[in-house]
Amino acid sequence: MNNYQYDDYYNYLATEVISPFYAKRLEKLHSLKLKDVLRRKNPYLFKAKNFELAGDLIKSIVDAFLSSHEETIFGNLLEGFAVYVSQKLYGGIKSKFKSIDLEFEREGLYYIVGIKSGIHWGNSDQIATMQNNFKMAKSQLRQQGISGKIEAVNGCIYGKEKTPLKTNLDPEENYYKYAGQDFWHFISGDDHLYREIIKPIDQEVRQKDETFKKAYSSKINEMTQEFMKDFMTMIIK
Repeated sequence: MNNYQYDDYYNYLATEVISPFYAKRLEKLHSLKLKDVLRRKNPYLFKAKNFELAGDLIKSIVDAFLSSHEETIFGNLLEGFAVYVSQKLYGGIKSKFKSIDLEFEREGLYYIVGIKSGIHWGNSDQIATMQNNFKMAKSQLRQQGISGKIEAVNGCIYGKEKTPLKTNLDPEENYYKYAGQDFWHFISGDDHLYREIIKPIDQEVRQKDETFKKAYSSKINEMTQEFMKDFMTMIIK
């Protein structure tokens, strides 16, 4: 892959992945209210876990809240990047079928791809639903005129899958599961893309992380003061 293509990908990652990711993180952080979080958390945890400082408890609450959203947000944004790469290289399109995010044709094969963040994304029922949706999509695509072989793929943005081919009693539900470097190679045909996308991510994060850290510290201080004022008296009694 040439430098022009990498530059194009770097620009996409900076503007369409990292920038909106930090914007969404800041939005989540600013919207966080102590009373809303404590509806889902037991304030007596402060005593039970023997936190020495109220700030330690608040930090643990804020960190848990942010981490529960970040993987989904970042995964969805990188999903968009995978679609973008396929569009640039093979004329791929965003799919309208359930469980499927991407469709593209390459070397006589028509691929339908469902993209997830990590390899442990669903339980057996969710996987069965995906397989059935693959089967229905194949049927509908053939009705629409796709005459060649259709391959279903479950692509995972990170991780490692040792046995990519997943077979079933019904061959129409067979699919491949590619993860991490194998997934990015499948999407792009480039063995190095998996590592190359780290470069712009690292550069952009360094620029934006300072702003986030300041907002994070401010939120911790604000919520700690509120906690000390409204909840500590109740807990100590």
